[in-house]
Amino acid sequence: MPHREVIIPPGMEVLYENYHYCPGIKIGNTLYISGQVGRDAAMQVVTDPEAQFVQTFENVQKVLIAAGASFDDVVEMVTYHVTSPALYEAAGQSPGTIPYLPLFIQVKDRYFTGNYPTWTGVGVTTLSTPGLIVEIKCTAVLA
Repeated sequence: MPHREVIIPPGMEVLYENYHYCPGIKIGNTLYISGQVGRDAAMQVVTDPEAQFVQTFENVQKVLIAAGASFDDVVEMVTYHVTSPALYEAAGQSPGTIPYLPLFIQVKDRYFTGNYPTWTGVGVTTLSTPGLIVEIKCTAVLA
């Protein structure tokens, strides 16, 4: 079996200790990043949609940096977006779309500025904690 290197950035130890999952695992030159969400350093959900998107990408970035990688190394991104009636109303959008998707893309483009990954966006009913509206899972290939 290939060597597994567990990646736990400073401040994310609680995920491994309390919830028994790794923020990232590096096998060879491939980094698998667990779904990251918009929780701050105190594990509180960030409520403003744009701020939550930023925090989510910042959490992905923490795992990348801890593994010696950057967003340029990400080859695949899967995003899970909550699609609830309340979010459609708050975003001023009709059902059948992903609430806040244009705003999400604006934030995403602040982090992916050169090498763009493949991207799959999925609408879901709920995430692990009330108030979360997006989760991002990535795979990166390091040089």
